Amino acid sequence: MTTSPQHPQPDPRLFNADLAPAPERTWGTYSIFALWMSDTHAISNYAFAASLFVLGLPAWEVFLALLVGITIVYRLMNRMGHAGHRTGVPYPVLARASWGVYGANIPALLRAVMAVAWYGIQTWLASTAVVLLTLQIAPGLEVYNRNSVLGLSTLGWVAFMVMWGLQAVLLTRGMEFIRKVQDFATGPVVWLVVLALAVYLVVKAHGEISLTRSLTGLSGSAQLHQSLIAVSLTVATFLTLVLNYADFARFTPDHRSYRRGNLIGLPVNFTAFAVVAVLVTAGTIAVFGEAIYDPVKVIQKIDDPVVTVIGALAFIVATIGINVVANFVSPAYDFANLAPKYLDFKRGGMITAVLAVVVMPWKLYSSALVIQYFLGALGAFLGPLVAILLVDYYLVRRGRIDVDALFSADAAGAYFYRRGYNPKAVIAFLPAAAVSAALALVPSFDALAPFSWIFGMGLSGGIYAAVSRRGRVPAGTGPIPDAIIPAQLSPAAGDRPDDARVAGPAVAPVAAEGS
Repeated sequence: MTTSPQHPQPDPRLFNADLAPAPERTWGTYSIFALWMSDTHAISNYAFAASLFVLGLPAWEVFLALLVGITIVYRLMNRMGHAGHRTGVPYPVLARASWGVYGANIPALLRAVMAVAWYGIQTWLASTAVVLLTLQIAPGLEVYNRNSVLGLSTLGWVAFMVMWGLQAVLLTRGMEFIRKVQDFATGPVVWLVVLALAVYLVVKAHGEISLTRSLTGLSGSAQLHQSLIAVSLTVATFLTLVLNYADFARFTPDHRSYRRGNLIGLPVNFTAFAVVAVLVTAGTIAVFGEAIYDPVKVIQKIDDPVVTVIGALAFIVATIGINVVANFVSPAYDFANLAPKYLDFKRGGMITAVLAVVVMPWKLYSSALVIQYFLGALGAFLGPLVAILLVDYYLVRRGRIDVDALFSADAAGAYFYRRGYNPKAVIAFLPAAAVSAALALVPSFDALAPFSWIFGMGLSGGIYAAVSRRGRVPAGTGPIPDAIIPAQLSPAAGDRPDDARVAGPAVAPVAAEGS
């Protein structure tokens, strides 16, 4: 194909500097590893690993189940990372190839809803540490922690809004600042705290902690079933980040960076963190006579002012970083994709922050049953979306993406389809999501609920591959390329947001491979 000397002008309804291909790629192996430290060290992941132990799985089975689950996640992240690295665009833009330039808003908004919920949940979980810290410093404020306004005490509301405000300050600084925060502040901080808790409790328990005994006496078959549920829910939990992993892989300088970062940060780090979480939980049984799977409550139980203050501050700092990295970046891009001319990364982020209050996350996270159904519902919708994106990239297009066309609203454009929507993606998604959601939410399918994402992913991927058969790139064209796809975008300077230095104009004027 010959390259036109004129650089294509992206449509302002589809383009701003934050959605453009990444001009700078500064996320090396350590940054990706730190990203996963930030995400996996969430209080919710700690509680998930600990709850499996409390439910009756021996510690070694908890570790094995989580290792299997996170290895599946690792493989999926590498697959999605390949597409994000080569195209250099965030998830909602990458989704235009399979959904259409306007149809991509459908999966982007579904992903945004999930992220908003998690953003609110993590903010609330961190606010419990703020309450703990406040009462340690000023016990007289306990009177404000006894009432209830929409499910939170007065002190709880103040703490929640403090956390909300601190994160709002961070999110206005852009992606490069977020990278620096997660590199040096978030993941390492939590490691120090939970390791200290583990050592303290093991010493206090005189080493009398069993890693082979079931707390509830689960039978062998029940343990196997619970282990399979743990594997499936681990994958379901991370499907949110699988879907939008392009948001981060787009900033990596080479394939080795995200692959190595994924390896160290997921199978290695996640499993190690689960080991420590279970050790701490087992220690609470030996030392306090009860299983406590909330690290903030463990700190509170130790009843030492210095420990309480240091621990609470550590979880506050860490959760801010975790939340910004894991639950803010995606919806910020997703909302910006709705109206790029008016919404950039920062404005999309502020929409996320406001909605995170509206959903009242403490009600979403109110019980173990709600958690299980919430994770199941996540997978029900996200599994089909992941499958469509991967089947489109690997099987239908074999990695041949025209990046410039992702920003074109021309009716003759490669990804305009029918009025900007790809009917094939809708045909694949709707039945798969319906089946998956029914399995996740209908009580009569309780036994299958944790595995709903598997059915949804398989069904949507199969349907999309079938209906897209005529448009496939032949396998004879060669292997899927590894090279970064150059773009020719040349936006007008006035269309760029103020922070164009973070995700500025596109790169060299070379024809996109396979276009």
